[in-house]
Amino acid sequence: MDRIWVLAEAFEGKPLSGTLELLTKARELGGPVEAVAWGADVDGYAAELGMYGASKVYSVGDVGAALPGAPVAAAIAAQVQAGNKPDALLVAQTYDGRDIAGRLSARLNIGVLTNLVGLGADGTTEHAIFGGSTIVKARFTGDTPYLFLVRPKSFSAEEAGGGSPEVVVKQRHVEEHAGPKLDEAAVVVSGGRGLGEAAKYEMIEELAKLLKGAPGASRAIVDAGWVPYSYQVGQTGKTVKPTVYIACGISGATQHMVGMKGAKNIIAINKDQEAPIFSIADLGVVGDVHKVVPKLIEALRARG
Repeated sequence: MDRIWVLAEAFEGKPLSGTLELLTKARELGGPVEAVAWGADVDGYAAELGMYGASKVYSVGDVGAALPGAPVAAAIAAQVQAGNKPDALLVAQTYDGRDIAGRLSARLNIGVLTNLVGLGADGTTEHAIFGGSTIVKARFTGDTPYLFLVRPKSFSAEEAGGGSPEVVVKQRHVEEHAGPKLDEAAVVVSGGRGLGEAAKYEMIEELAKLLKGAPGASRAIVDAGWVPYSYQVGQTGKTVKPTVYIACGISGATQHMVGMKGAKNIIAINKDQEAPIFSIADLGVVGDVHKVVPKLIEALRARG
């Protein structure tokens, strides 16, 4: 394993002990060690990551109060798919670590070896079973990156005496917009899985622009990587209370409705007349979003 990434979890501006343990272990395995971190204060603790062996820190940026699983996994997956990939990614077996590893496994279609208590330079892993009375060994076959979930306290944390690593910002989860911010807009137009494919989200953005509003999204298409996490409306995204909320191709899962049911006027467009979103809609349009939305855009353009 010539290049190793470590998922660097932190709390209140300090790396978790599990992160420092993994950095120490990664140094022993050889090759450059790099860390992937997130939060508003990555620059503040990057030097400590360097002290334990990180030569570079990739910062995902501030994910706010949201759970990091979706945005961090999406950012890592994007780097791997772009060709910037490690041979192995070490992740502490914490709540966030398991969430990120699971999502990353699904996005990249790679396996995960979990509950590691040992790891050799050749990629051989050790796992304690039967209450720790028996140790079994395993190895990945196939292409890298290899994804390892490590039981905390399996390794010791020891400083390497390194310097300050380079901090590279790879993805900031802030909104880039020409119109109003999502949580401040008077009009929000959101798209969901009913759009069918990522390319169709363009009509959501165009409709929002014509209405001088902001585009939003359901968790389903954020998790699918169609749009950034900053667009997500719902329990684990943003709560919006616009004057008008237009839901396009969104069935109305509870998680989504929690984030937008406070809108003064809710318009739902869905071909399924039994979709839950219609139960809270002030105006429901039962129809194909691919036909209804383009017609609406055409009418708005005609008005100038």
